[in-house]
Amino acid sequence: MRNNRQPYRGRQEEPYKVNQKIRAREVRVVGEFVEGGNALLPTDKAIKLAQENDLDLVEISPNVDPPVCKILDYAKFKYEQKKKQKEIKANAAKVVLKEIRFGPNTDEHDFNFKVKHAINFLKEGAKVKAYVHFVGRTIVFKERGEMLLLKFVQALEEYGAVEQLPKMEGKRMNIFIAPKAGKNKFQLNKYSKMPKVKTKSSAKKRFALTGTGKIKRKHAFKSHILTKKSTKRKRELTKAGLVHTSDEGRVKDMLRI
Repeated sequence: MRNNRQPYRGRQEEPYKVNQKIRAREVRVVGEFVEGGNALLPTDKAIKLAQENDLDLVEISPNVDPPVCKILDYAKFKYEQKKKQKEIKANAAKVVLKEIRFGPNTDEHDFNFKVKHAINFLKEGAKVKAYVHFVGRTIVFKERGEMLLLKFVQALEEYGAVEQLPKMEGKRMNIFIAPKAGKNKFQLNKYSKMPKVKTKSSAKKRFALTGTGKIKRKHAFKSHILTKKSTKRKRELTKAGLVHTSDEGRVKDMLRI
């Protein structure tokens, strides 16, 4: 008879030792709960101090003698650590690397075609790795390959910066080019903070000039009234809202006034 039960996965080990799991006889406690922010205490006394404040004793530096501990809310501490890790991962830039291949005898038309591709890659924020591949006896044309890559860099100087000069690796001569800051096509334009308005007539439907020279939004946030909100909040959202002074210039450009 087959056993269809899933294998037991043990509980994940805690990254820090807490309270009674701390094995050292004495610990150095840091933080606001000890005099001077630093005190050497017997472990049981430090745990008792933490419990008196409805908190936990957490071993934050186990590799020193005695280990360093802190009195804090361990559940909240774990949550904040996890949140920080997520933020680090979210903010980590995912570098895209695009490769462009040349031969030592690449003609002018093919060269210009590949330059156009490289410009598009750099505008999208990707790095470009260009290389000359030497096959057979063409290895004797290393100097020609280097001149080709330097010419390629010169054609892209407006869009990218060289990270590594031509370097020979096996049968390839490589060069790396990174996009220049501010050349990304996804950069915010001057209307990025305002709602998208394509024509003057659509702008007039959304905005109006008041007698005092201010600009107000018509039907401000009307679509959001469908979501769950209090009656008072819904009433507030039905009122027209004034455009901030920093955005007035952009709206006037759209209204052509």
